[in-house]
Amino acid sequence: MIARLLALGVALSLVCGPLAARPSAQDLGAVVEGFAKEHDFSGTVLVEQGPRRLYARSFGLADRAFGVPVSSATRFRIGSITKLFTAVLVLQLEEEGKLSLEAPVRQYLPDFPGEGGDAITLGQLLNHTSGLAQYDDVGSYQEAFARGVPKYQRPVPPAELLALCCSGKLAARPGSRFDYNNADYFVLGRIVERVTGMSYEEALAQRILRPLGLRDTGMVHWSAIVDRLAPTYFYRDDSRTLINDMPVYHENWYAAAGLYSTGGDLLRFAQALYGGRLLGPTALRRMLTPGLDDYGYGLWSYTIERGGRKYRVAKRPGSVMGANGVLYRLLDRDTTIVILANTNRADLDVFAQKVADALVK
Repeated sequence: MIARLLALGVALSLVCGPLAARPSAQDLGAVVEGFAKEHDFSGTVLVEQGPRRLYARSFGLADRAFGVPVSSATRFRIGSITKLFTAVLVLQLEEEGKLSLEAPVRQYLPDFPGEGGDAITLGQLLNHTSGLAQYDDVGSYQEAFARGVPKYQRPVPPAELLALCCSGKLAARPGSRFDYNNADYFVLGRIVERVTGMSYEEALAQRILRPLGLRDTGMVHWSAIVDRLAPTYFYRDDSRTLINDMPVYHENWYAAAGLYSTGGDLLRFAQALYGGRLLGPTALRRMLTPGLDDYGYGLWSYTIERGGRKYRVAKRPGSVMGANGVLYRLLDRDTTIVILANTNRADLDVFAQKVADALVK
């Protein structure tokens, strides 16, 4: 028990410095509400420092056809924030000695169909330096509207994903360059399944969702009607109109971008992760160590400078058409910013940074 408490103390020292004075609620509200109004933001904003809730407000409509407003209970598709959950699963399994990040993919997936199975390591999948060919090959939303997105417009079970994303030749030597690629996390999801002997969804529930009480987080399935899940809408710059998102099978994003959640659940997840309850200090340090493009394991990790002081940031954005979100952490302030939206009207990376700047000024 003493050893566990000591380990937790080390983990907290990795991500927390002295807390600053609490920012003015009026100032913080002015920043959030001003940006939300200017960019027609529709979604939820939550800010928490340690145990203190600094800000919580929802804006706009969850369902535009029926005029249902966004509330704190609204569930959103969170896109690639899913990758951070997947990275936690993989690092947990490494901590337990069930896999190694230095081992090649084929050690866990002997049926890996393409080139690179004996060269790509799990660590390279985590930080997007695998060299796998890019899975998402639609160049623009105009192209998507004209030709569709075939890889997401028919249901693809996880067992078929490897054949779709990894059957060809490598695009680059593993470890040589950063290329953000959903295929990396499809492979990691399959490895989680092989190592645990259960589906990715069940491993996620058993290891993260149920222990943390994340009752509003889960996988999207086309066949399931999810209570309080906001429909998503896409803003077209060319026509200046907001339209329904394209019909797709969201579960095809699987371990890369297939989850939904709420702001409250993501706050609890962040506090558990950065507070050392999901990973030990060594694994958390590895996750937060920036590699190429400042990308660690499942997130971007970098330093900003404001007013002559440096602040460490861990950021995990997610975007699938109109579904947009960002989980932003000021590591030295024990402060989490969660922004979830059901349209692409506002740039959430910019939004989160403006909120962070209000907290550190």
